[in-house]
Amino acid sequence: MTFQNPPSPPTQVCVRHPDRPTGLACSRCGRPACPQCLTPAAVGQHCVDCVRASGRDTPRATVVGPRGIGSKTPWATYVLLAVNTAVFVATVAQAGSFTEVRGSRIFYEGALFGPFLADGEYWRLLTAGFLHFSLIHVAVNMFSLYILGRDVEITLGTARFVGVYLASLLGGSAMVMLFENPNAINAGASGAIFGLMGATLVVVLRAKVPAGFVLGVIGLNIVLSLTIPNISLWAHLGGLVFGAAAAAGVLYGPGLLPAGSRTARNVAAVGWASIAGLIVLALLIGVVRAATLTA
Repeated sequence: MTFQNPPSPPTQVCVRHPDRPTGLACSRCGRPACPQCLTPAAVGQHCVDCVRASGRDTPRATVVGPRGIGSKTPWATYVLLAVNTAVFVATVAQAGSFTEVRGSRIFYEGALFGPFLADGEYWRLLTAGFLHFSLIHVAVNMFSLYILGRDVEITLGTARFVGVYLASLLGGSAMVMLFENPNAINAGASGAIFGLMGATLVVVLRAKVPAGFVLGVIGLNIVLSLTIPNISLWAHLGGLVFGAAAAAGVLYGPGLLPAGSRTARNVAAVGWASIAGLIVLALLIGVVRAATLTA
């Protein structure tokens, strides 16, 4: 039996590097190319010229969220940490105690208390979110703010983060007025903290990242709110809902615009309108509920 060597393939060189022999070719245009000039594709491999041409021909995705809203340094988170801490130190100094700060004039003038709100002291809907009952109370909330606030602020940008935080804080106060005993004294940043949890969930869902861990954290905190005495469940739930809604308005709201009108200005306007609408809604709920206490 006679064996023969198979015929040698014709010699070919890379179209971009004539000094490089190659047995490879672009699966799109068929021209020979060396490994350096080929990019893996869904089917075969494409040369750099075809990849470049494909990039020009491919339509760009429509932006449905605000562009360039991220912030490299979460300044607002740090400021909120400083303000909450400074207010607590001031209340301790006035009350002369780390555990019984309700004797402080600052606490007396700012805590959420229905009868005082009914007398027109509507600022309490906001100021209550910067007051805390004890060192443990402020420490837990500030640790949570540090963990959650940085990521949410870096994702949404400083201005929108502040808007989401305020909507969450006021939403928590509004739900306390609506569903809890208005004669109870309420204070703490936990409504805003839960709002950041809700915003984190929306960010994760928008990024199409598995949300199991975030849902687990939210679920655990709701269980703790139900089982630990003297915790305002409705402040937490209100903050959670308002925070998630505000973040959804920023990240999902622009998708409701007609494709031709999704300019950067309109996209930003939708986000801000969502935040502003939620803040106004929370204030209306608190004020209207306060008015019923005098009826």
